[in-house]
Amino acid sequence: MSNETGHPSMDEAAANGRRILVSGRVQGVGFRPFVYRIAHAHGLTGWVRNGAGRVIIEIAGAPEALAAFETVLIKEAPPLARPRIDLSEPASLGLFHGFEIRHSEGTEEPDIHLPPDLFCCAECVAELSDPSARRHRYPFTNCTQCGPRYTIIRALPYDRPATSMAGFPLCPDCAGEYSDPLDRRFHAQPLACPACGPRLSFVRAGAAEEHGEQALAAAVACLSAGGIVAVKGIGGYHLVCDARDEAAVARLRSRKHRPTKPFAVMIPQEGIDGLDAVRRFVSPDAAEAAAIADPARPIVLTAKRPGSGLAAGLAPGLAELGVFLPYSPLHHLLLGDFGAPIVATSGNISGEPVITDEDEAHRRLAQVADAFLDHDRPIVRPADDSVVRVIAGKARPIRIGRGVAPLEIELARPLAEPTLAVGGHMKGAIALGWGRRAVVSPHIGELDSPRSLAVFSQVAADLQALYAVEATRLVADVHPDYASTRWALSDGRPVTLVQHHVAHASAIAGENPDVARWLVFAWDGVGLGPDNELWGGEALLGAPGGFHRVGSIRQFRLVGGDKAGREPWRSAAGLMWEACHDWLPEAEGGAIARQAWEKRVRTLSTSSIGRLFDAAAALALGIERVSFEGEGPMRLEAMAEDTGGFVDLPIVEDGYGLLRLDWAPLLSPLTDPTLSPGGRAALFHESLARGLVRQALAVARHQAFDAVGLCGGVFQNRRLAERVAALFVAEGIAVHLPETVPANDGGLAFGQLIEAQARDARSL
Repeated sequence: MSNETGHPSMDEAAANGRRILVSGRVQGVGFRPFVYRIAHAHGLTGWVRNGAGRVIIEIAGAPEALAAFETVLIKEAPPLARPRIDLSEPASLGLFHGFEIRHSEGTEEPDIHLPPDLFCCAECVAELSDPSARRHRYPFTNCTQCGPRYTIIRALPYDRPATSMAGFPLCPDCAGEYSDPLDRRFHAQPLACPACGPRLSFVRAGAAEEHGEQALAAAVACLSAGGIVAVKGIGGYHLVCDARDEAAVARLRSRKHRPTKPFAVMIPQEGIDGLDAVRRFVSPDAAEAAAIADPARPIVLTAKRPGSGLAAGLAPGLAELGVFLPYSPLHHLLLGDFGAPIVATSGNISGEPVITDEDEAHRRLAQVADAFLDHDRPIVRPADDSVVRVIAGKARPIRIGRGVAPLEIELARPLAEPTLAVGGHMKGAIALGWGRRAVVSPHIGELDSPRSLAVFSQVAADLQALYAVEATRLVADVHPDYASTRWALSDGRPVTLVQHHVAHASAIAGENPDVARWLVFAWDGVGLGPDNELWGGEALLGAPGGFHRVGSIRQFRLVGGDKAGREPWRSAAGLMWEACHDWLPEAEGGAIARQAWEKRVRTLSTSSIGRLFDAAAALALGIERVSFEGEGPMRLEAMAEDTGGFVDLPIVEDGYGLLRLDWAPLLSPLTDPTLSPGGRAALFHESLARGLVRQALAVARHQAFDAVGLCGGVFQNRRLAERVAALFVAEGIAVHLPETVPANDGGLAFGQLIEAQARDARSL
């Protein structure tokens, strides 16, 4: 019988008890307070506590109320939670008086899920503009649903003393919120207010340091005057200037030695969906709009809007602009006061991880920034902004970072032992795997400098320490000159080496474990093959642990080694001379290069589609030199017109049984002066797309496969990827593109884990 309140009596509740175990992302996202609130709402008694990364619930009440509770537990979970009920079983429980949140117990095996840094939620944004709110215009407001996580955590469990907020004791008002289970700031570890939390400072040479509102006002004034400000955010510094000011953008490019690489633009959040201002400056489609508004707040590549008023120098030669919304309260205040879009590019030395330390920023960015907008909340580890591009209707990662990483991926089967995969040399990222879990680190950067290697080592150590997992073996690329490979080989633990393109193929297989047998096209710049030649246009058949090469492209010789990546004329020359064309590049050094090529001095044989794209950019657009990797192919894609021309590329079986796609018929149209540069670019893309599909059909005549995979950095090219996918669909062949990890080298570490796992399984 029920008592007079309508709720079951304590005896009835005890008889109708359940024990529930919830895993997934349930730490640092306000999950326990959420459980507390819905238990009260359904008249249930019992308790909830953290249990080494899981949430354990013992709860009692009427059967219908318990059923409703479990439904709401998943369907109405906090937006950034990813709960999964692992166990729900009847339990004979003692009598409870109400529902409570209990302290964690430290005796259980850890099952830790580390939350990424979270965007400023709508309620906290509303407080910023509410004069009656205690945190009106406070740049560090947050709650259990928002604020920094990964970049402030020093150790786990995730409690305030183990974060970089430990040096900010809570004032009585904040302490009251922190301890109230019904408050949205209950156990919000970064909790702060103007009375007890971090504060802003503005520093400019020759001027007195300013703080708080005066610091913010000084930064806005500097931007309005055309200045460049280094702004300390959540995961590091941004270099910021007025995105409408052509001269300011040019100064930033000159000072940062970044002549043409695109700048990202942060646009104020306006309107019901937050995108009114975004639509005034770019033209997102529905999928791009959804990606921009996603809680991860990534940079999204979006079509430029002609006449928008933004500086032309933001992304020269490209049709798209990387845009994103403010994701911290400081960004909201800065953009709100400035009232216009700003360039927000990584505060770093080119290729390195973003700078996080105030003293280092002032020392290393002093020649770039006119002023610094700092704060005194320490950043424990860097997290650059995530970048996505919508391809074939889905937002696909180009770079994973703040808001996304650490990225957790559930594996189809368990690893034999805890494993650390160290990725490649460019677009560095690390993956830690144990049991059926893989965790991919945020983007680190190019491993060419001492600071990059220091951050690489820190992230490797941090992942193992934070997740309480010590890797017993490492996985690395076969290239002996990759800094990540050298680091792994010097570590002392056993090392498994994985070929570059096999890792790419295994990554897409790891995302789609239901596919038994693959034909994967791994198209990228270069990776060392087992024949010591530079691969990059490979067709691999099989599955992780058993991929073998069945196709490639016609090889050609490059002269100048690594210079070819920044001097596309070298790739063009290699193609033309390989095809016996009497052609001499106008670039300085062209004649010497021809002599070296003929004598096979400092030449390397390659099957790289990336270098083929470089050559096409040089021949069709006249691009001899570039300032960043991939610039030529990006400009070639942007230039392509909507024309229907193509040439058939022969497929020739070489002496080893490989089906090689021959690029030679492309040379004539690429150098045809009667065709427009845009027409040549379009023909190049269409011919390659058709050639790839014909290569797949040729393989299918002799060997079966269940699906095609497209991976490697070349398939960040939307025009090519979407055309190839459409052609496969027309043939009735299933095709997959990466969705979780980047197609580029940022996904290598995950692929290395999958390949190592498969080799273990095959050795049993």
